[in-house]
Parts: sequence; structure tokens; C-alpha cells
Amino acid sequence: MEKLTNKEEEIMQILWKLEKAFVKEVMAEMADEKPHYNTLSTIIRNLEEKGYVSYNAFGKTHQYFPIVKMEDYRKKFMNTAIENYFDNSYKNMVSFFAKEEKISAEELREILAMIEKKE
Repeated sequence: MEKLTNKEEEIMQILWKLEKAFVKEVMAEMADEKPHYNTLSTIIRNLEEKGYVSYNAFGKTHQYFPIVKMEDYRKKFMNTAIENYFDNSYKNMVSFFAKEEKISAEELREILAMIEKKE
């Protein structure tokens, strides 16, 4: 599975949310700096070539849908990020977010409770 560019990830987030969409529907969901229609269409076709999306043809137009699950992509690249940025340590990752005040003590207690329930 190939790592996507930021713009490709943004488009995949939209397709995962919508489940299927025409280029104009993807464009409508984009928050900032919407690319030209042809540029967006090219990016989506690149996602198809990379094996992330497929489409149903309706005449000359295509309705795209993801064929890679968000969970599969997230798992692959979160593991890579943890390896590359946190020395393959989930403890280092959690402590980083705690130091950055991105996770609260209450959230950590909830996580600990989830871990303890699995034992």
C-alpha cells in the first residue's frame, strides 16, 4: 500500500465519508483551496491507478468509491508513524500527546480501562 499525498488523503477522507461520489460532489466537500475540476479529476484517477478507488461509469461520467478501507490505511500508516517518530513505542507516542496537552488525564483513564477490560 502506497503512502498518499496530503491532497490524496484529503480526497480519500471525503470518499470514505460519502462512500461514493462524482467529482463535483467531492469538490463540494472540500474545505479550503478547491482545485480546478480537471485537477481534482486527475488526482482521483491517480488514486484509481494506485488501487485506492474504483468507479461505476454513467456514460462519460464516473462515480468513484473507495476500495481500500479507512481502517486498513490508518493501521498501516499509524504503525509507520509510530516506528519513525516514536521509536516504535506507544508509550512514547502517548507521552508526546500528554506533553502537548492533546490528551487529558480522563482520556488516559478511559484508555487504561479499555486495556484492563481486554485482559
